[in-house]
Amino acid sequence: MKITFLGTAAATSYPLAFCRCDYCNKARELKGKNLRKRSSVIINNDLLIDLGPDIMSASFMYNKSIADIRYCLQTHSHSDHFDASCFTTRTPEFMGVNIPPLQVYGSEATLRKMSEMVKNEGYVSNLFDPKEKERMNIEVFPIKSLQSFDVGKYKVTAFSACHDKSVDSLLYAVTEDDFTVFYGTDTNVLSEETWNGFHEKGLRFNIVVLDHTYGPDTNNGGHLNANRFIEHIKRMGGENLLVKNVRILATHISHEGNPLHSELSEYAAEHGYEIAYDGLVI
Repeated sequence: MKITFLGTAAATSYPLAFCRCDYCNKARELKGKNLRKRSSVIINNDLLIDLGPDIMSASFMYNKSIADIRYCLQTHSHSDHFDASCFTTRTPEFMGVNIPPLQVYGSEATLRKMSEMVKNEGYVSNLFDPKEKERMNIEVFPIKSLQSFDVGKYKVTAFSACHDKSVDSLLYAVTEDDFTVFYGTDTNVLSEETWNGFHEKGLRFNIVVLDHTYGPDTNNGGHLNANRFIEHIKRMGGENLLVKNVRILATHISHEGNPLHSELSEYAAEHGYEIAYDGLVI
């Protein structure tokens, strides 16, 4: 399995567009790993998690063709994770050539919200309409928490996120052969249903990618901070959910309490994890 991080920022990117805090100013000055696009990853060359607003620029930078994507796992429909304009370019009006089929997975509430967002673009009326799906050459698969399903050569299990329940936000475990990655953003404290689900599904993780929106001792709603991130990783280890030599990475990073990459990486190393950055390949 090859995992490419297309983006590692929270909803507002890093630096924040109109912010002049020390972190944002220094990120603009130093650039490199301090500049973060909105969070998304590609597994191998064919599975995308979150069709976000920065994936095209990221695909150019990291030599990953979005045209090669066959499967998309959508965590939820927030605009930093779903760019409806990408779907509309699959319609005949945009003169795309040899549009490959795309399978899209998400909770039904998320997919319904995505359908509204696509409709607002003015080219597609309904993602669930058979004729519209044919125009875009897509298949849409509503899924539920704790559902396991095959996606091409991958085995995927969805888990409930503690984040925007109005669209039933999801997290995903993806297995290829005997290698499993858990992608856990956006979420606050994981529910006991999700913890129990890890065991019921017999999962152990080679890679854990987890929400780190807020820095140490910084709190806000809907996401983990560094302290709760560390508590989750300790619990995963204590419950034998991590394989030997597991890699644990933080993503969805905002300027709220999270310093620049080098400083944040030092903090993370002290606590047994890493800070992902845009363009990182595992």
